[in-house]
Amino acid sequence: MIDFCGLQLDHPIVNGSGTFDAIAARRAFGDALLADFPFSAFVSKTITLAPRAGNPPPRLWEAPAGMINSIGLPNRGLQGYLEHDLPQLAELPVALITNVMGSTVDEVAQLVEAVGARDEVAAIELNVSCPNVETGLDIGADPLSLAALVRAVRPLARKPLIVKLTPNTADVAAVAVAAESEGADAVSLVNTLRAMALDPHGGGAWLGGGAGGLSGPAIRNVALAQVAAVARRVSIPIIAMGGVAAGSHANDLLCVGAALVAVGTENFRDPCAGSRIAAELKSLQIAGSPSSSMNAS
Repeated sequence: MIDFCGLQLDHPIVNGSGTFDAIAARRAFGDALLADFPFSAFVSKTITLAPRAGNPPPRLWEAPAGMINSIGLPNRGLQGYLEHDLPQLAELPVALITNVMGSTVDEVAQLVEAVGARDEVAAIELNVSCPNVETGLDIGADPLSLAALVRAVRPLARKPLIVKLTPNTADVAAVAVAAESEGADAVSLVNTLRAMALDPHGGGAWLGGGAGGLSGPAIRNVALAQVAAVARRVSIPIIAMGGVAAGSHANDLLCVGAALVAVGTENFRDPCAGSRIAAELKSLQIAGSPSSSMNAS
């Protein structure tokens, strides 16, 4: 059993936000999904204050060692999530972490307060990869902007607050320190790297949103370096992700300081990836392969 910010989890494997649709999976697999759920906690897709349709298609590009997505965070909005999605997600047999994102401090505050008031939600994850209107940078790329955001919403969150960091910054460890200094309970990283693909027939951007985010094996070593850098600077738990497709990849991230490991792109190829990777990781640990401490409190 792992203690992560007061949540008792069976193993260290969770999903990356937006990479596993638990509601659709239950429609496909029925209650068998509940009996053998692939993750020890479930992270929702990003919820915004108002509904979003997402980016125009095409939304995915297969890269040589991963994929680029430009999905655009489609969701029902806060009220739609609370009324339609949350009751279904509350039936999952694991702790629910709700991921939220806003373009202003006030939007994030409304989301955190509303989501945090629900007993079904065990923790809140802030997606800070959104533009700051004053600096032009992602909020998560600027330590001062991120510190101000966390400072404003921390008093509103009665649940553990996880800050999901962007890798698209000069010093991700400095941003992590800013989050910790203002009361974040944990950080998660890495999100996708900015990328684009060209139409092989026309030369213009292939993706409907122009550019997107690169994920998968191509970013595995970037994730390893950034997680190690953050672990050297903060004392709060880290949820690590980036190209995890096997138990050995998860073990690498645990070895450099992660408390939990999230599986993302691999879920698109194998819906049972979480269970497989957790089993592979357990076998490595039983065999005596070094890993980080399993206590992430």
